Amino acid sequence: MLDIGASITVKLVKAPRPNTSYRGVVDSDDGTHIVIRAPWSGTPAKELAGVSFGPGDTFVEHYWRDRWYAIKEVYGDDGALKGWYCDVTRPARVEAGAVVVADLYLDLWMSADGSTILRLDEDQFAASGFTQRDPAAAAHARRALDELERIARTSGFSMLHRPLHDH
Repeated sequence: MLDIGASITVKLVKAPRPNTSYRGVVDSDDGTHIVIRAPWSGTPAKELAGVSFGPGDTFVEHYWRDRWYAIKEVYGDDGALKGWYCDVTRPARVEAGAVVVADLYLDLWMSADGSTILRLDEDQFAASGFTQRDPAAAAHARRALDELERIARTSGFSMLHRPLHDH
């Protein structure tokens, strides 16, 4: 298990696209579920469904060693929850001071008030050839996206909510 409060690198493997790495702090690790807090690391700022992501934002990132997705709570610089950005990934691995997850193209966005739920990048997934290269993993990815959408539409992700003022 990772030490709470330790600095850690998050590595998003996006082959054949460029990989992404950034630093965060371990919030918790129960042996299966890892939570990391990290500042926005992308440039430039981005917009999705009328919500801007950029400098000053904080992500509370939930990774599992046994699930095919990661869920990121997105907070603005004012501490207000913007929503949840969900990545379909292979289960997380911990190695040499890093949490490593392989991104599988598919994503889901849910706004903080639950009024917007969007399945994202299904066109990229289809065009990637991933289904032909690794049919079993592609099937896991599709099931993971369906599960994320089901959670979003029924109970939402508030069970993961970790307000910024807790730290």
